[in-house]
Amino acid sequence: MTDDVLAQILALRESGSTPKQIAKTLGLRPAVVGPLIRQAAQAQQSGVDPAERTLLGCWISPGWSAGLGLDDAPQWAAADPIGATDPDTGGLAKILIVRQERASRVTICGYLVDVYCLGVKDTTGPLPMGSGSVDACRHDFFQAFTAPAVPAPLDLAQHLIHGAVAYARGLGFEPAANFALTAPYLGVPPGPTAIRFGRDGTPFYISGPYDNPRTVLATLEATAGPGNYHYLTHLQ
Repeated sequence: MTDDVLAQILALRESGSTPKQIAKTLGLRPAVVGPLIRQAAQAQQSGVDPAERTLLGCWISPGWSAGLGLDDAPQWAAADPIGATDPDTGGLAKILIVRQERASRVTICGYLVDVYCLGVKDTTGPLPMGSGSVDACRHDFFQAFTAPAVPAPLDLAQHLIHGAVAYARGLGFEPAANFALTAPYLGVPPGPTAIRFGRDGTPFYISGPYDNPRTVLATLEATAGPGNYHYLTHLQ
């Protein structure tokens, strides 16, 4: 899907469309289109798929696995002991990946994922920086967690992020618009995911500061059905 979006952006740009016209045609926010145009142009010039650039690191927040079904992926469950022992740590996962850009330069992408309901809520990047700045960036990205981030295999990140997007879409929720900027650096997982999303298999909405809880709950009523989801929120 992301490759198609970038191809459409290039085609529209080459036909003379302005960023504002491209945003309207593709249903994107104008603020997102500018970076996408630059990304599409860079990809065209370099000829290198961002997902094929050398992976230098991939980390995930501790406790990400709490409440998820991982019976078919015991190796991933075993890599997150906090998730197995503290059920209150689940619901949101943060993932950071670093890829080589060129000598001493890297690109960083971060993802905030609601694995119980809404899918990808926000992303960071792509951020180009010197390789010496990675540790500080990683510290800032995961600073809200009391335990350190856990190194993760790329296929786990791919399955967790793309799987959460698919699960959320089934409930009527699209990923954040800026996901289109970072998805090319993530790549896609091979085959179907072994992760069962939702909390213990059921959609569980936990409201965040930028959500519209009434809209979310109305959507769940229509898609999951009354009594088929749980939520924790304060309605205004």
